[in-house]
Amino acid sequence: MVIPYQRLSEEALMGVVEEFITREGTDYGHTEVSFDDKRRAVLQQLRSGRAYIEFDPGSETCTLRARR
Repeated sequence: MVIPYQRLSEEALMGVVEEFITREGTDYGHTEVSFDDKRRAVLQQLRSGRAYIEFDPGSETCTLRARR
């Protein structure tokens, strides 16, 4: 189920974004990128519609997905 990011509280949105950033296996390439820059980039992707938040009711978890 897709959850519009605007419907989340600021605290919940930051929690989802920060969990995504710190998740093992998230790759930003060879260049080191600061946590704040990563957070800004993810939020921009959500705002532009290039990414969305998906909620899985079975596991009661959220994840970020790229639009294809």
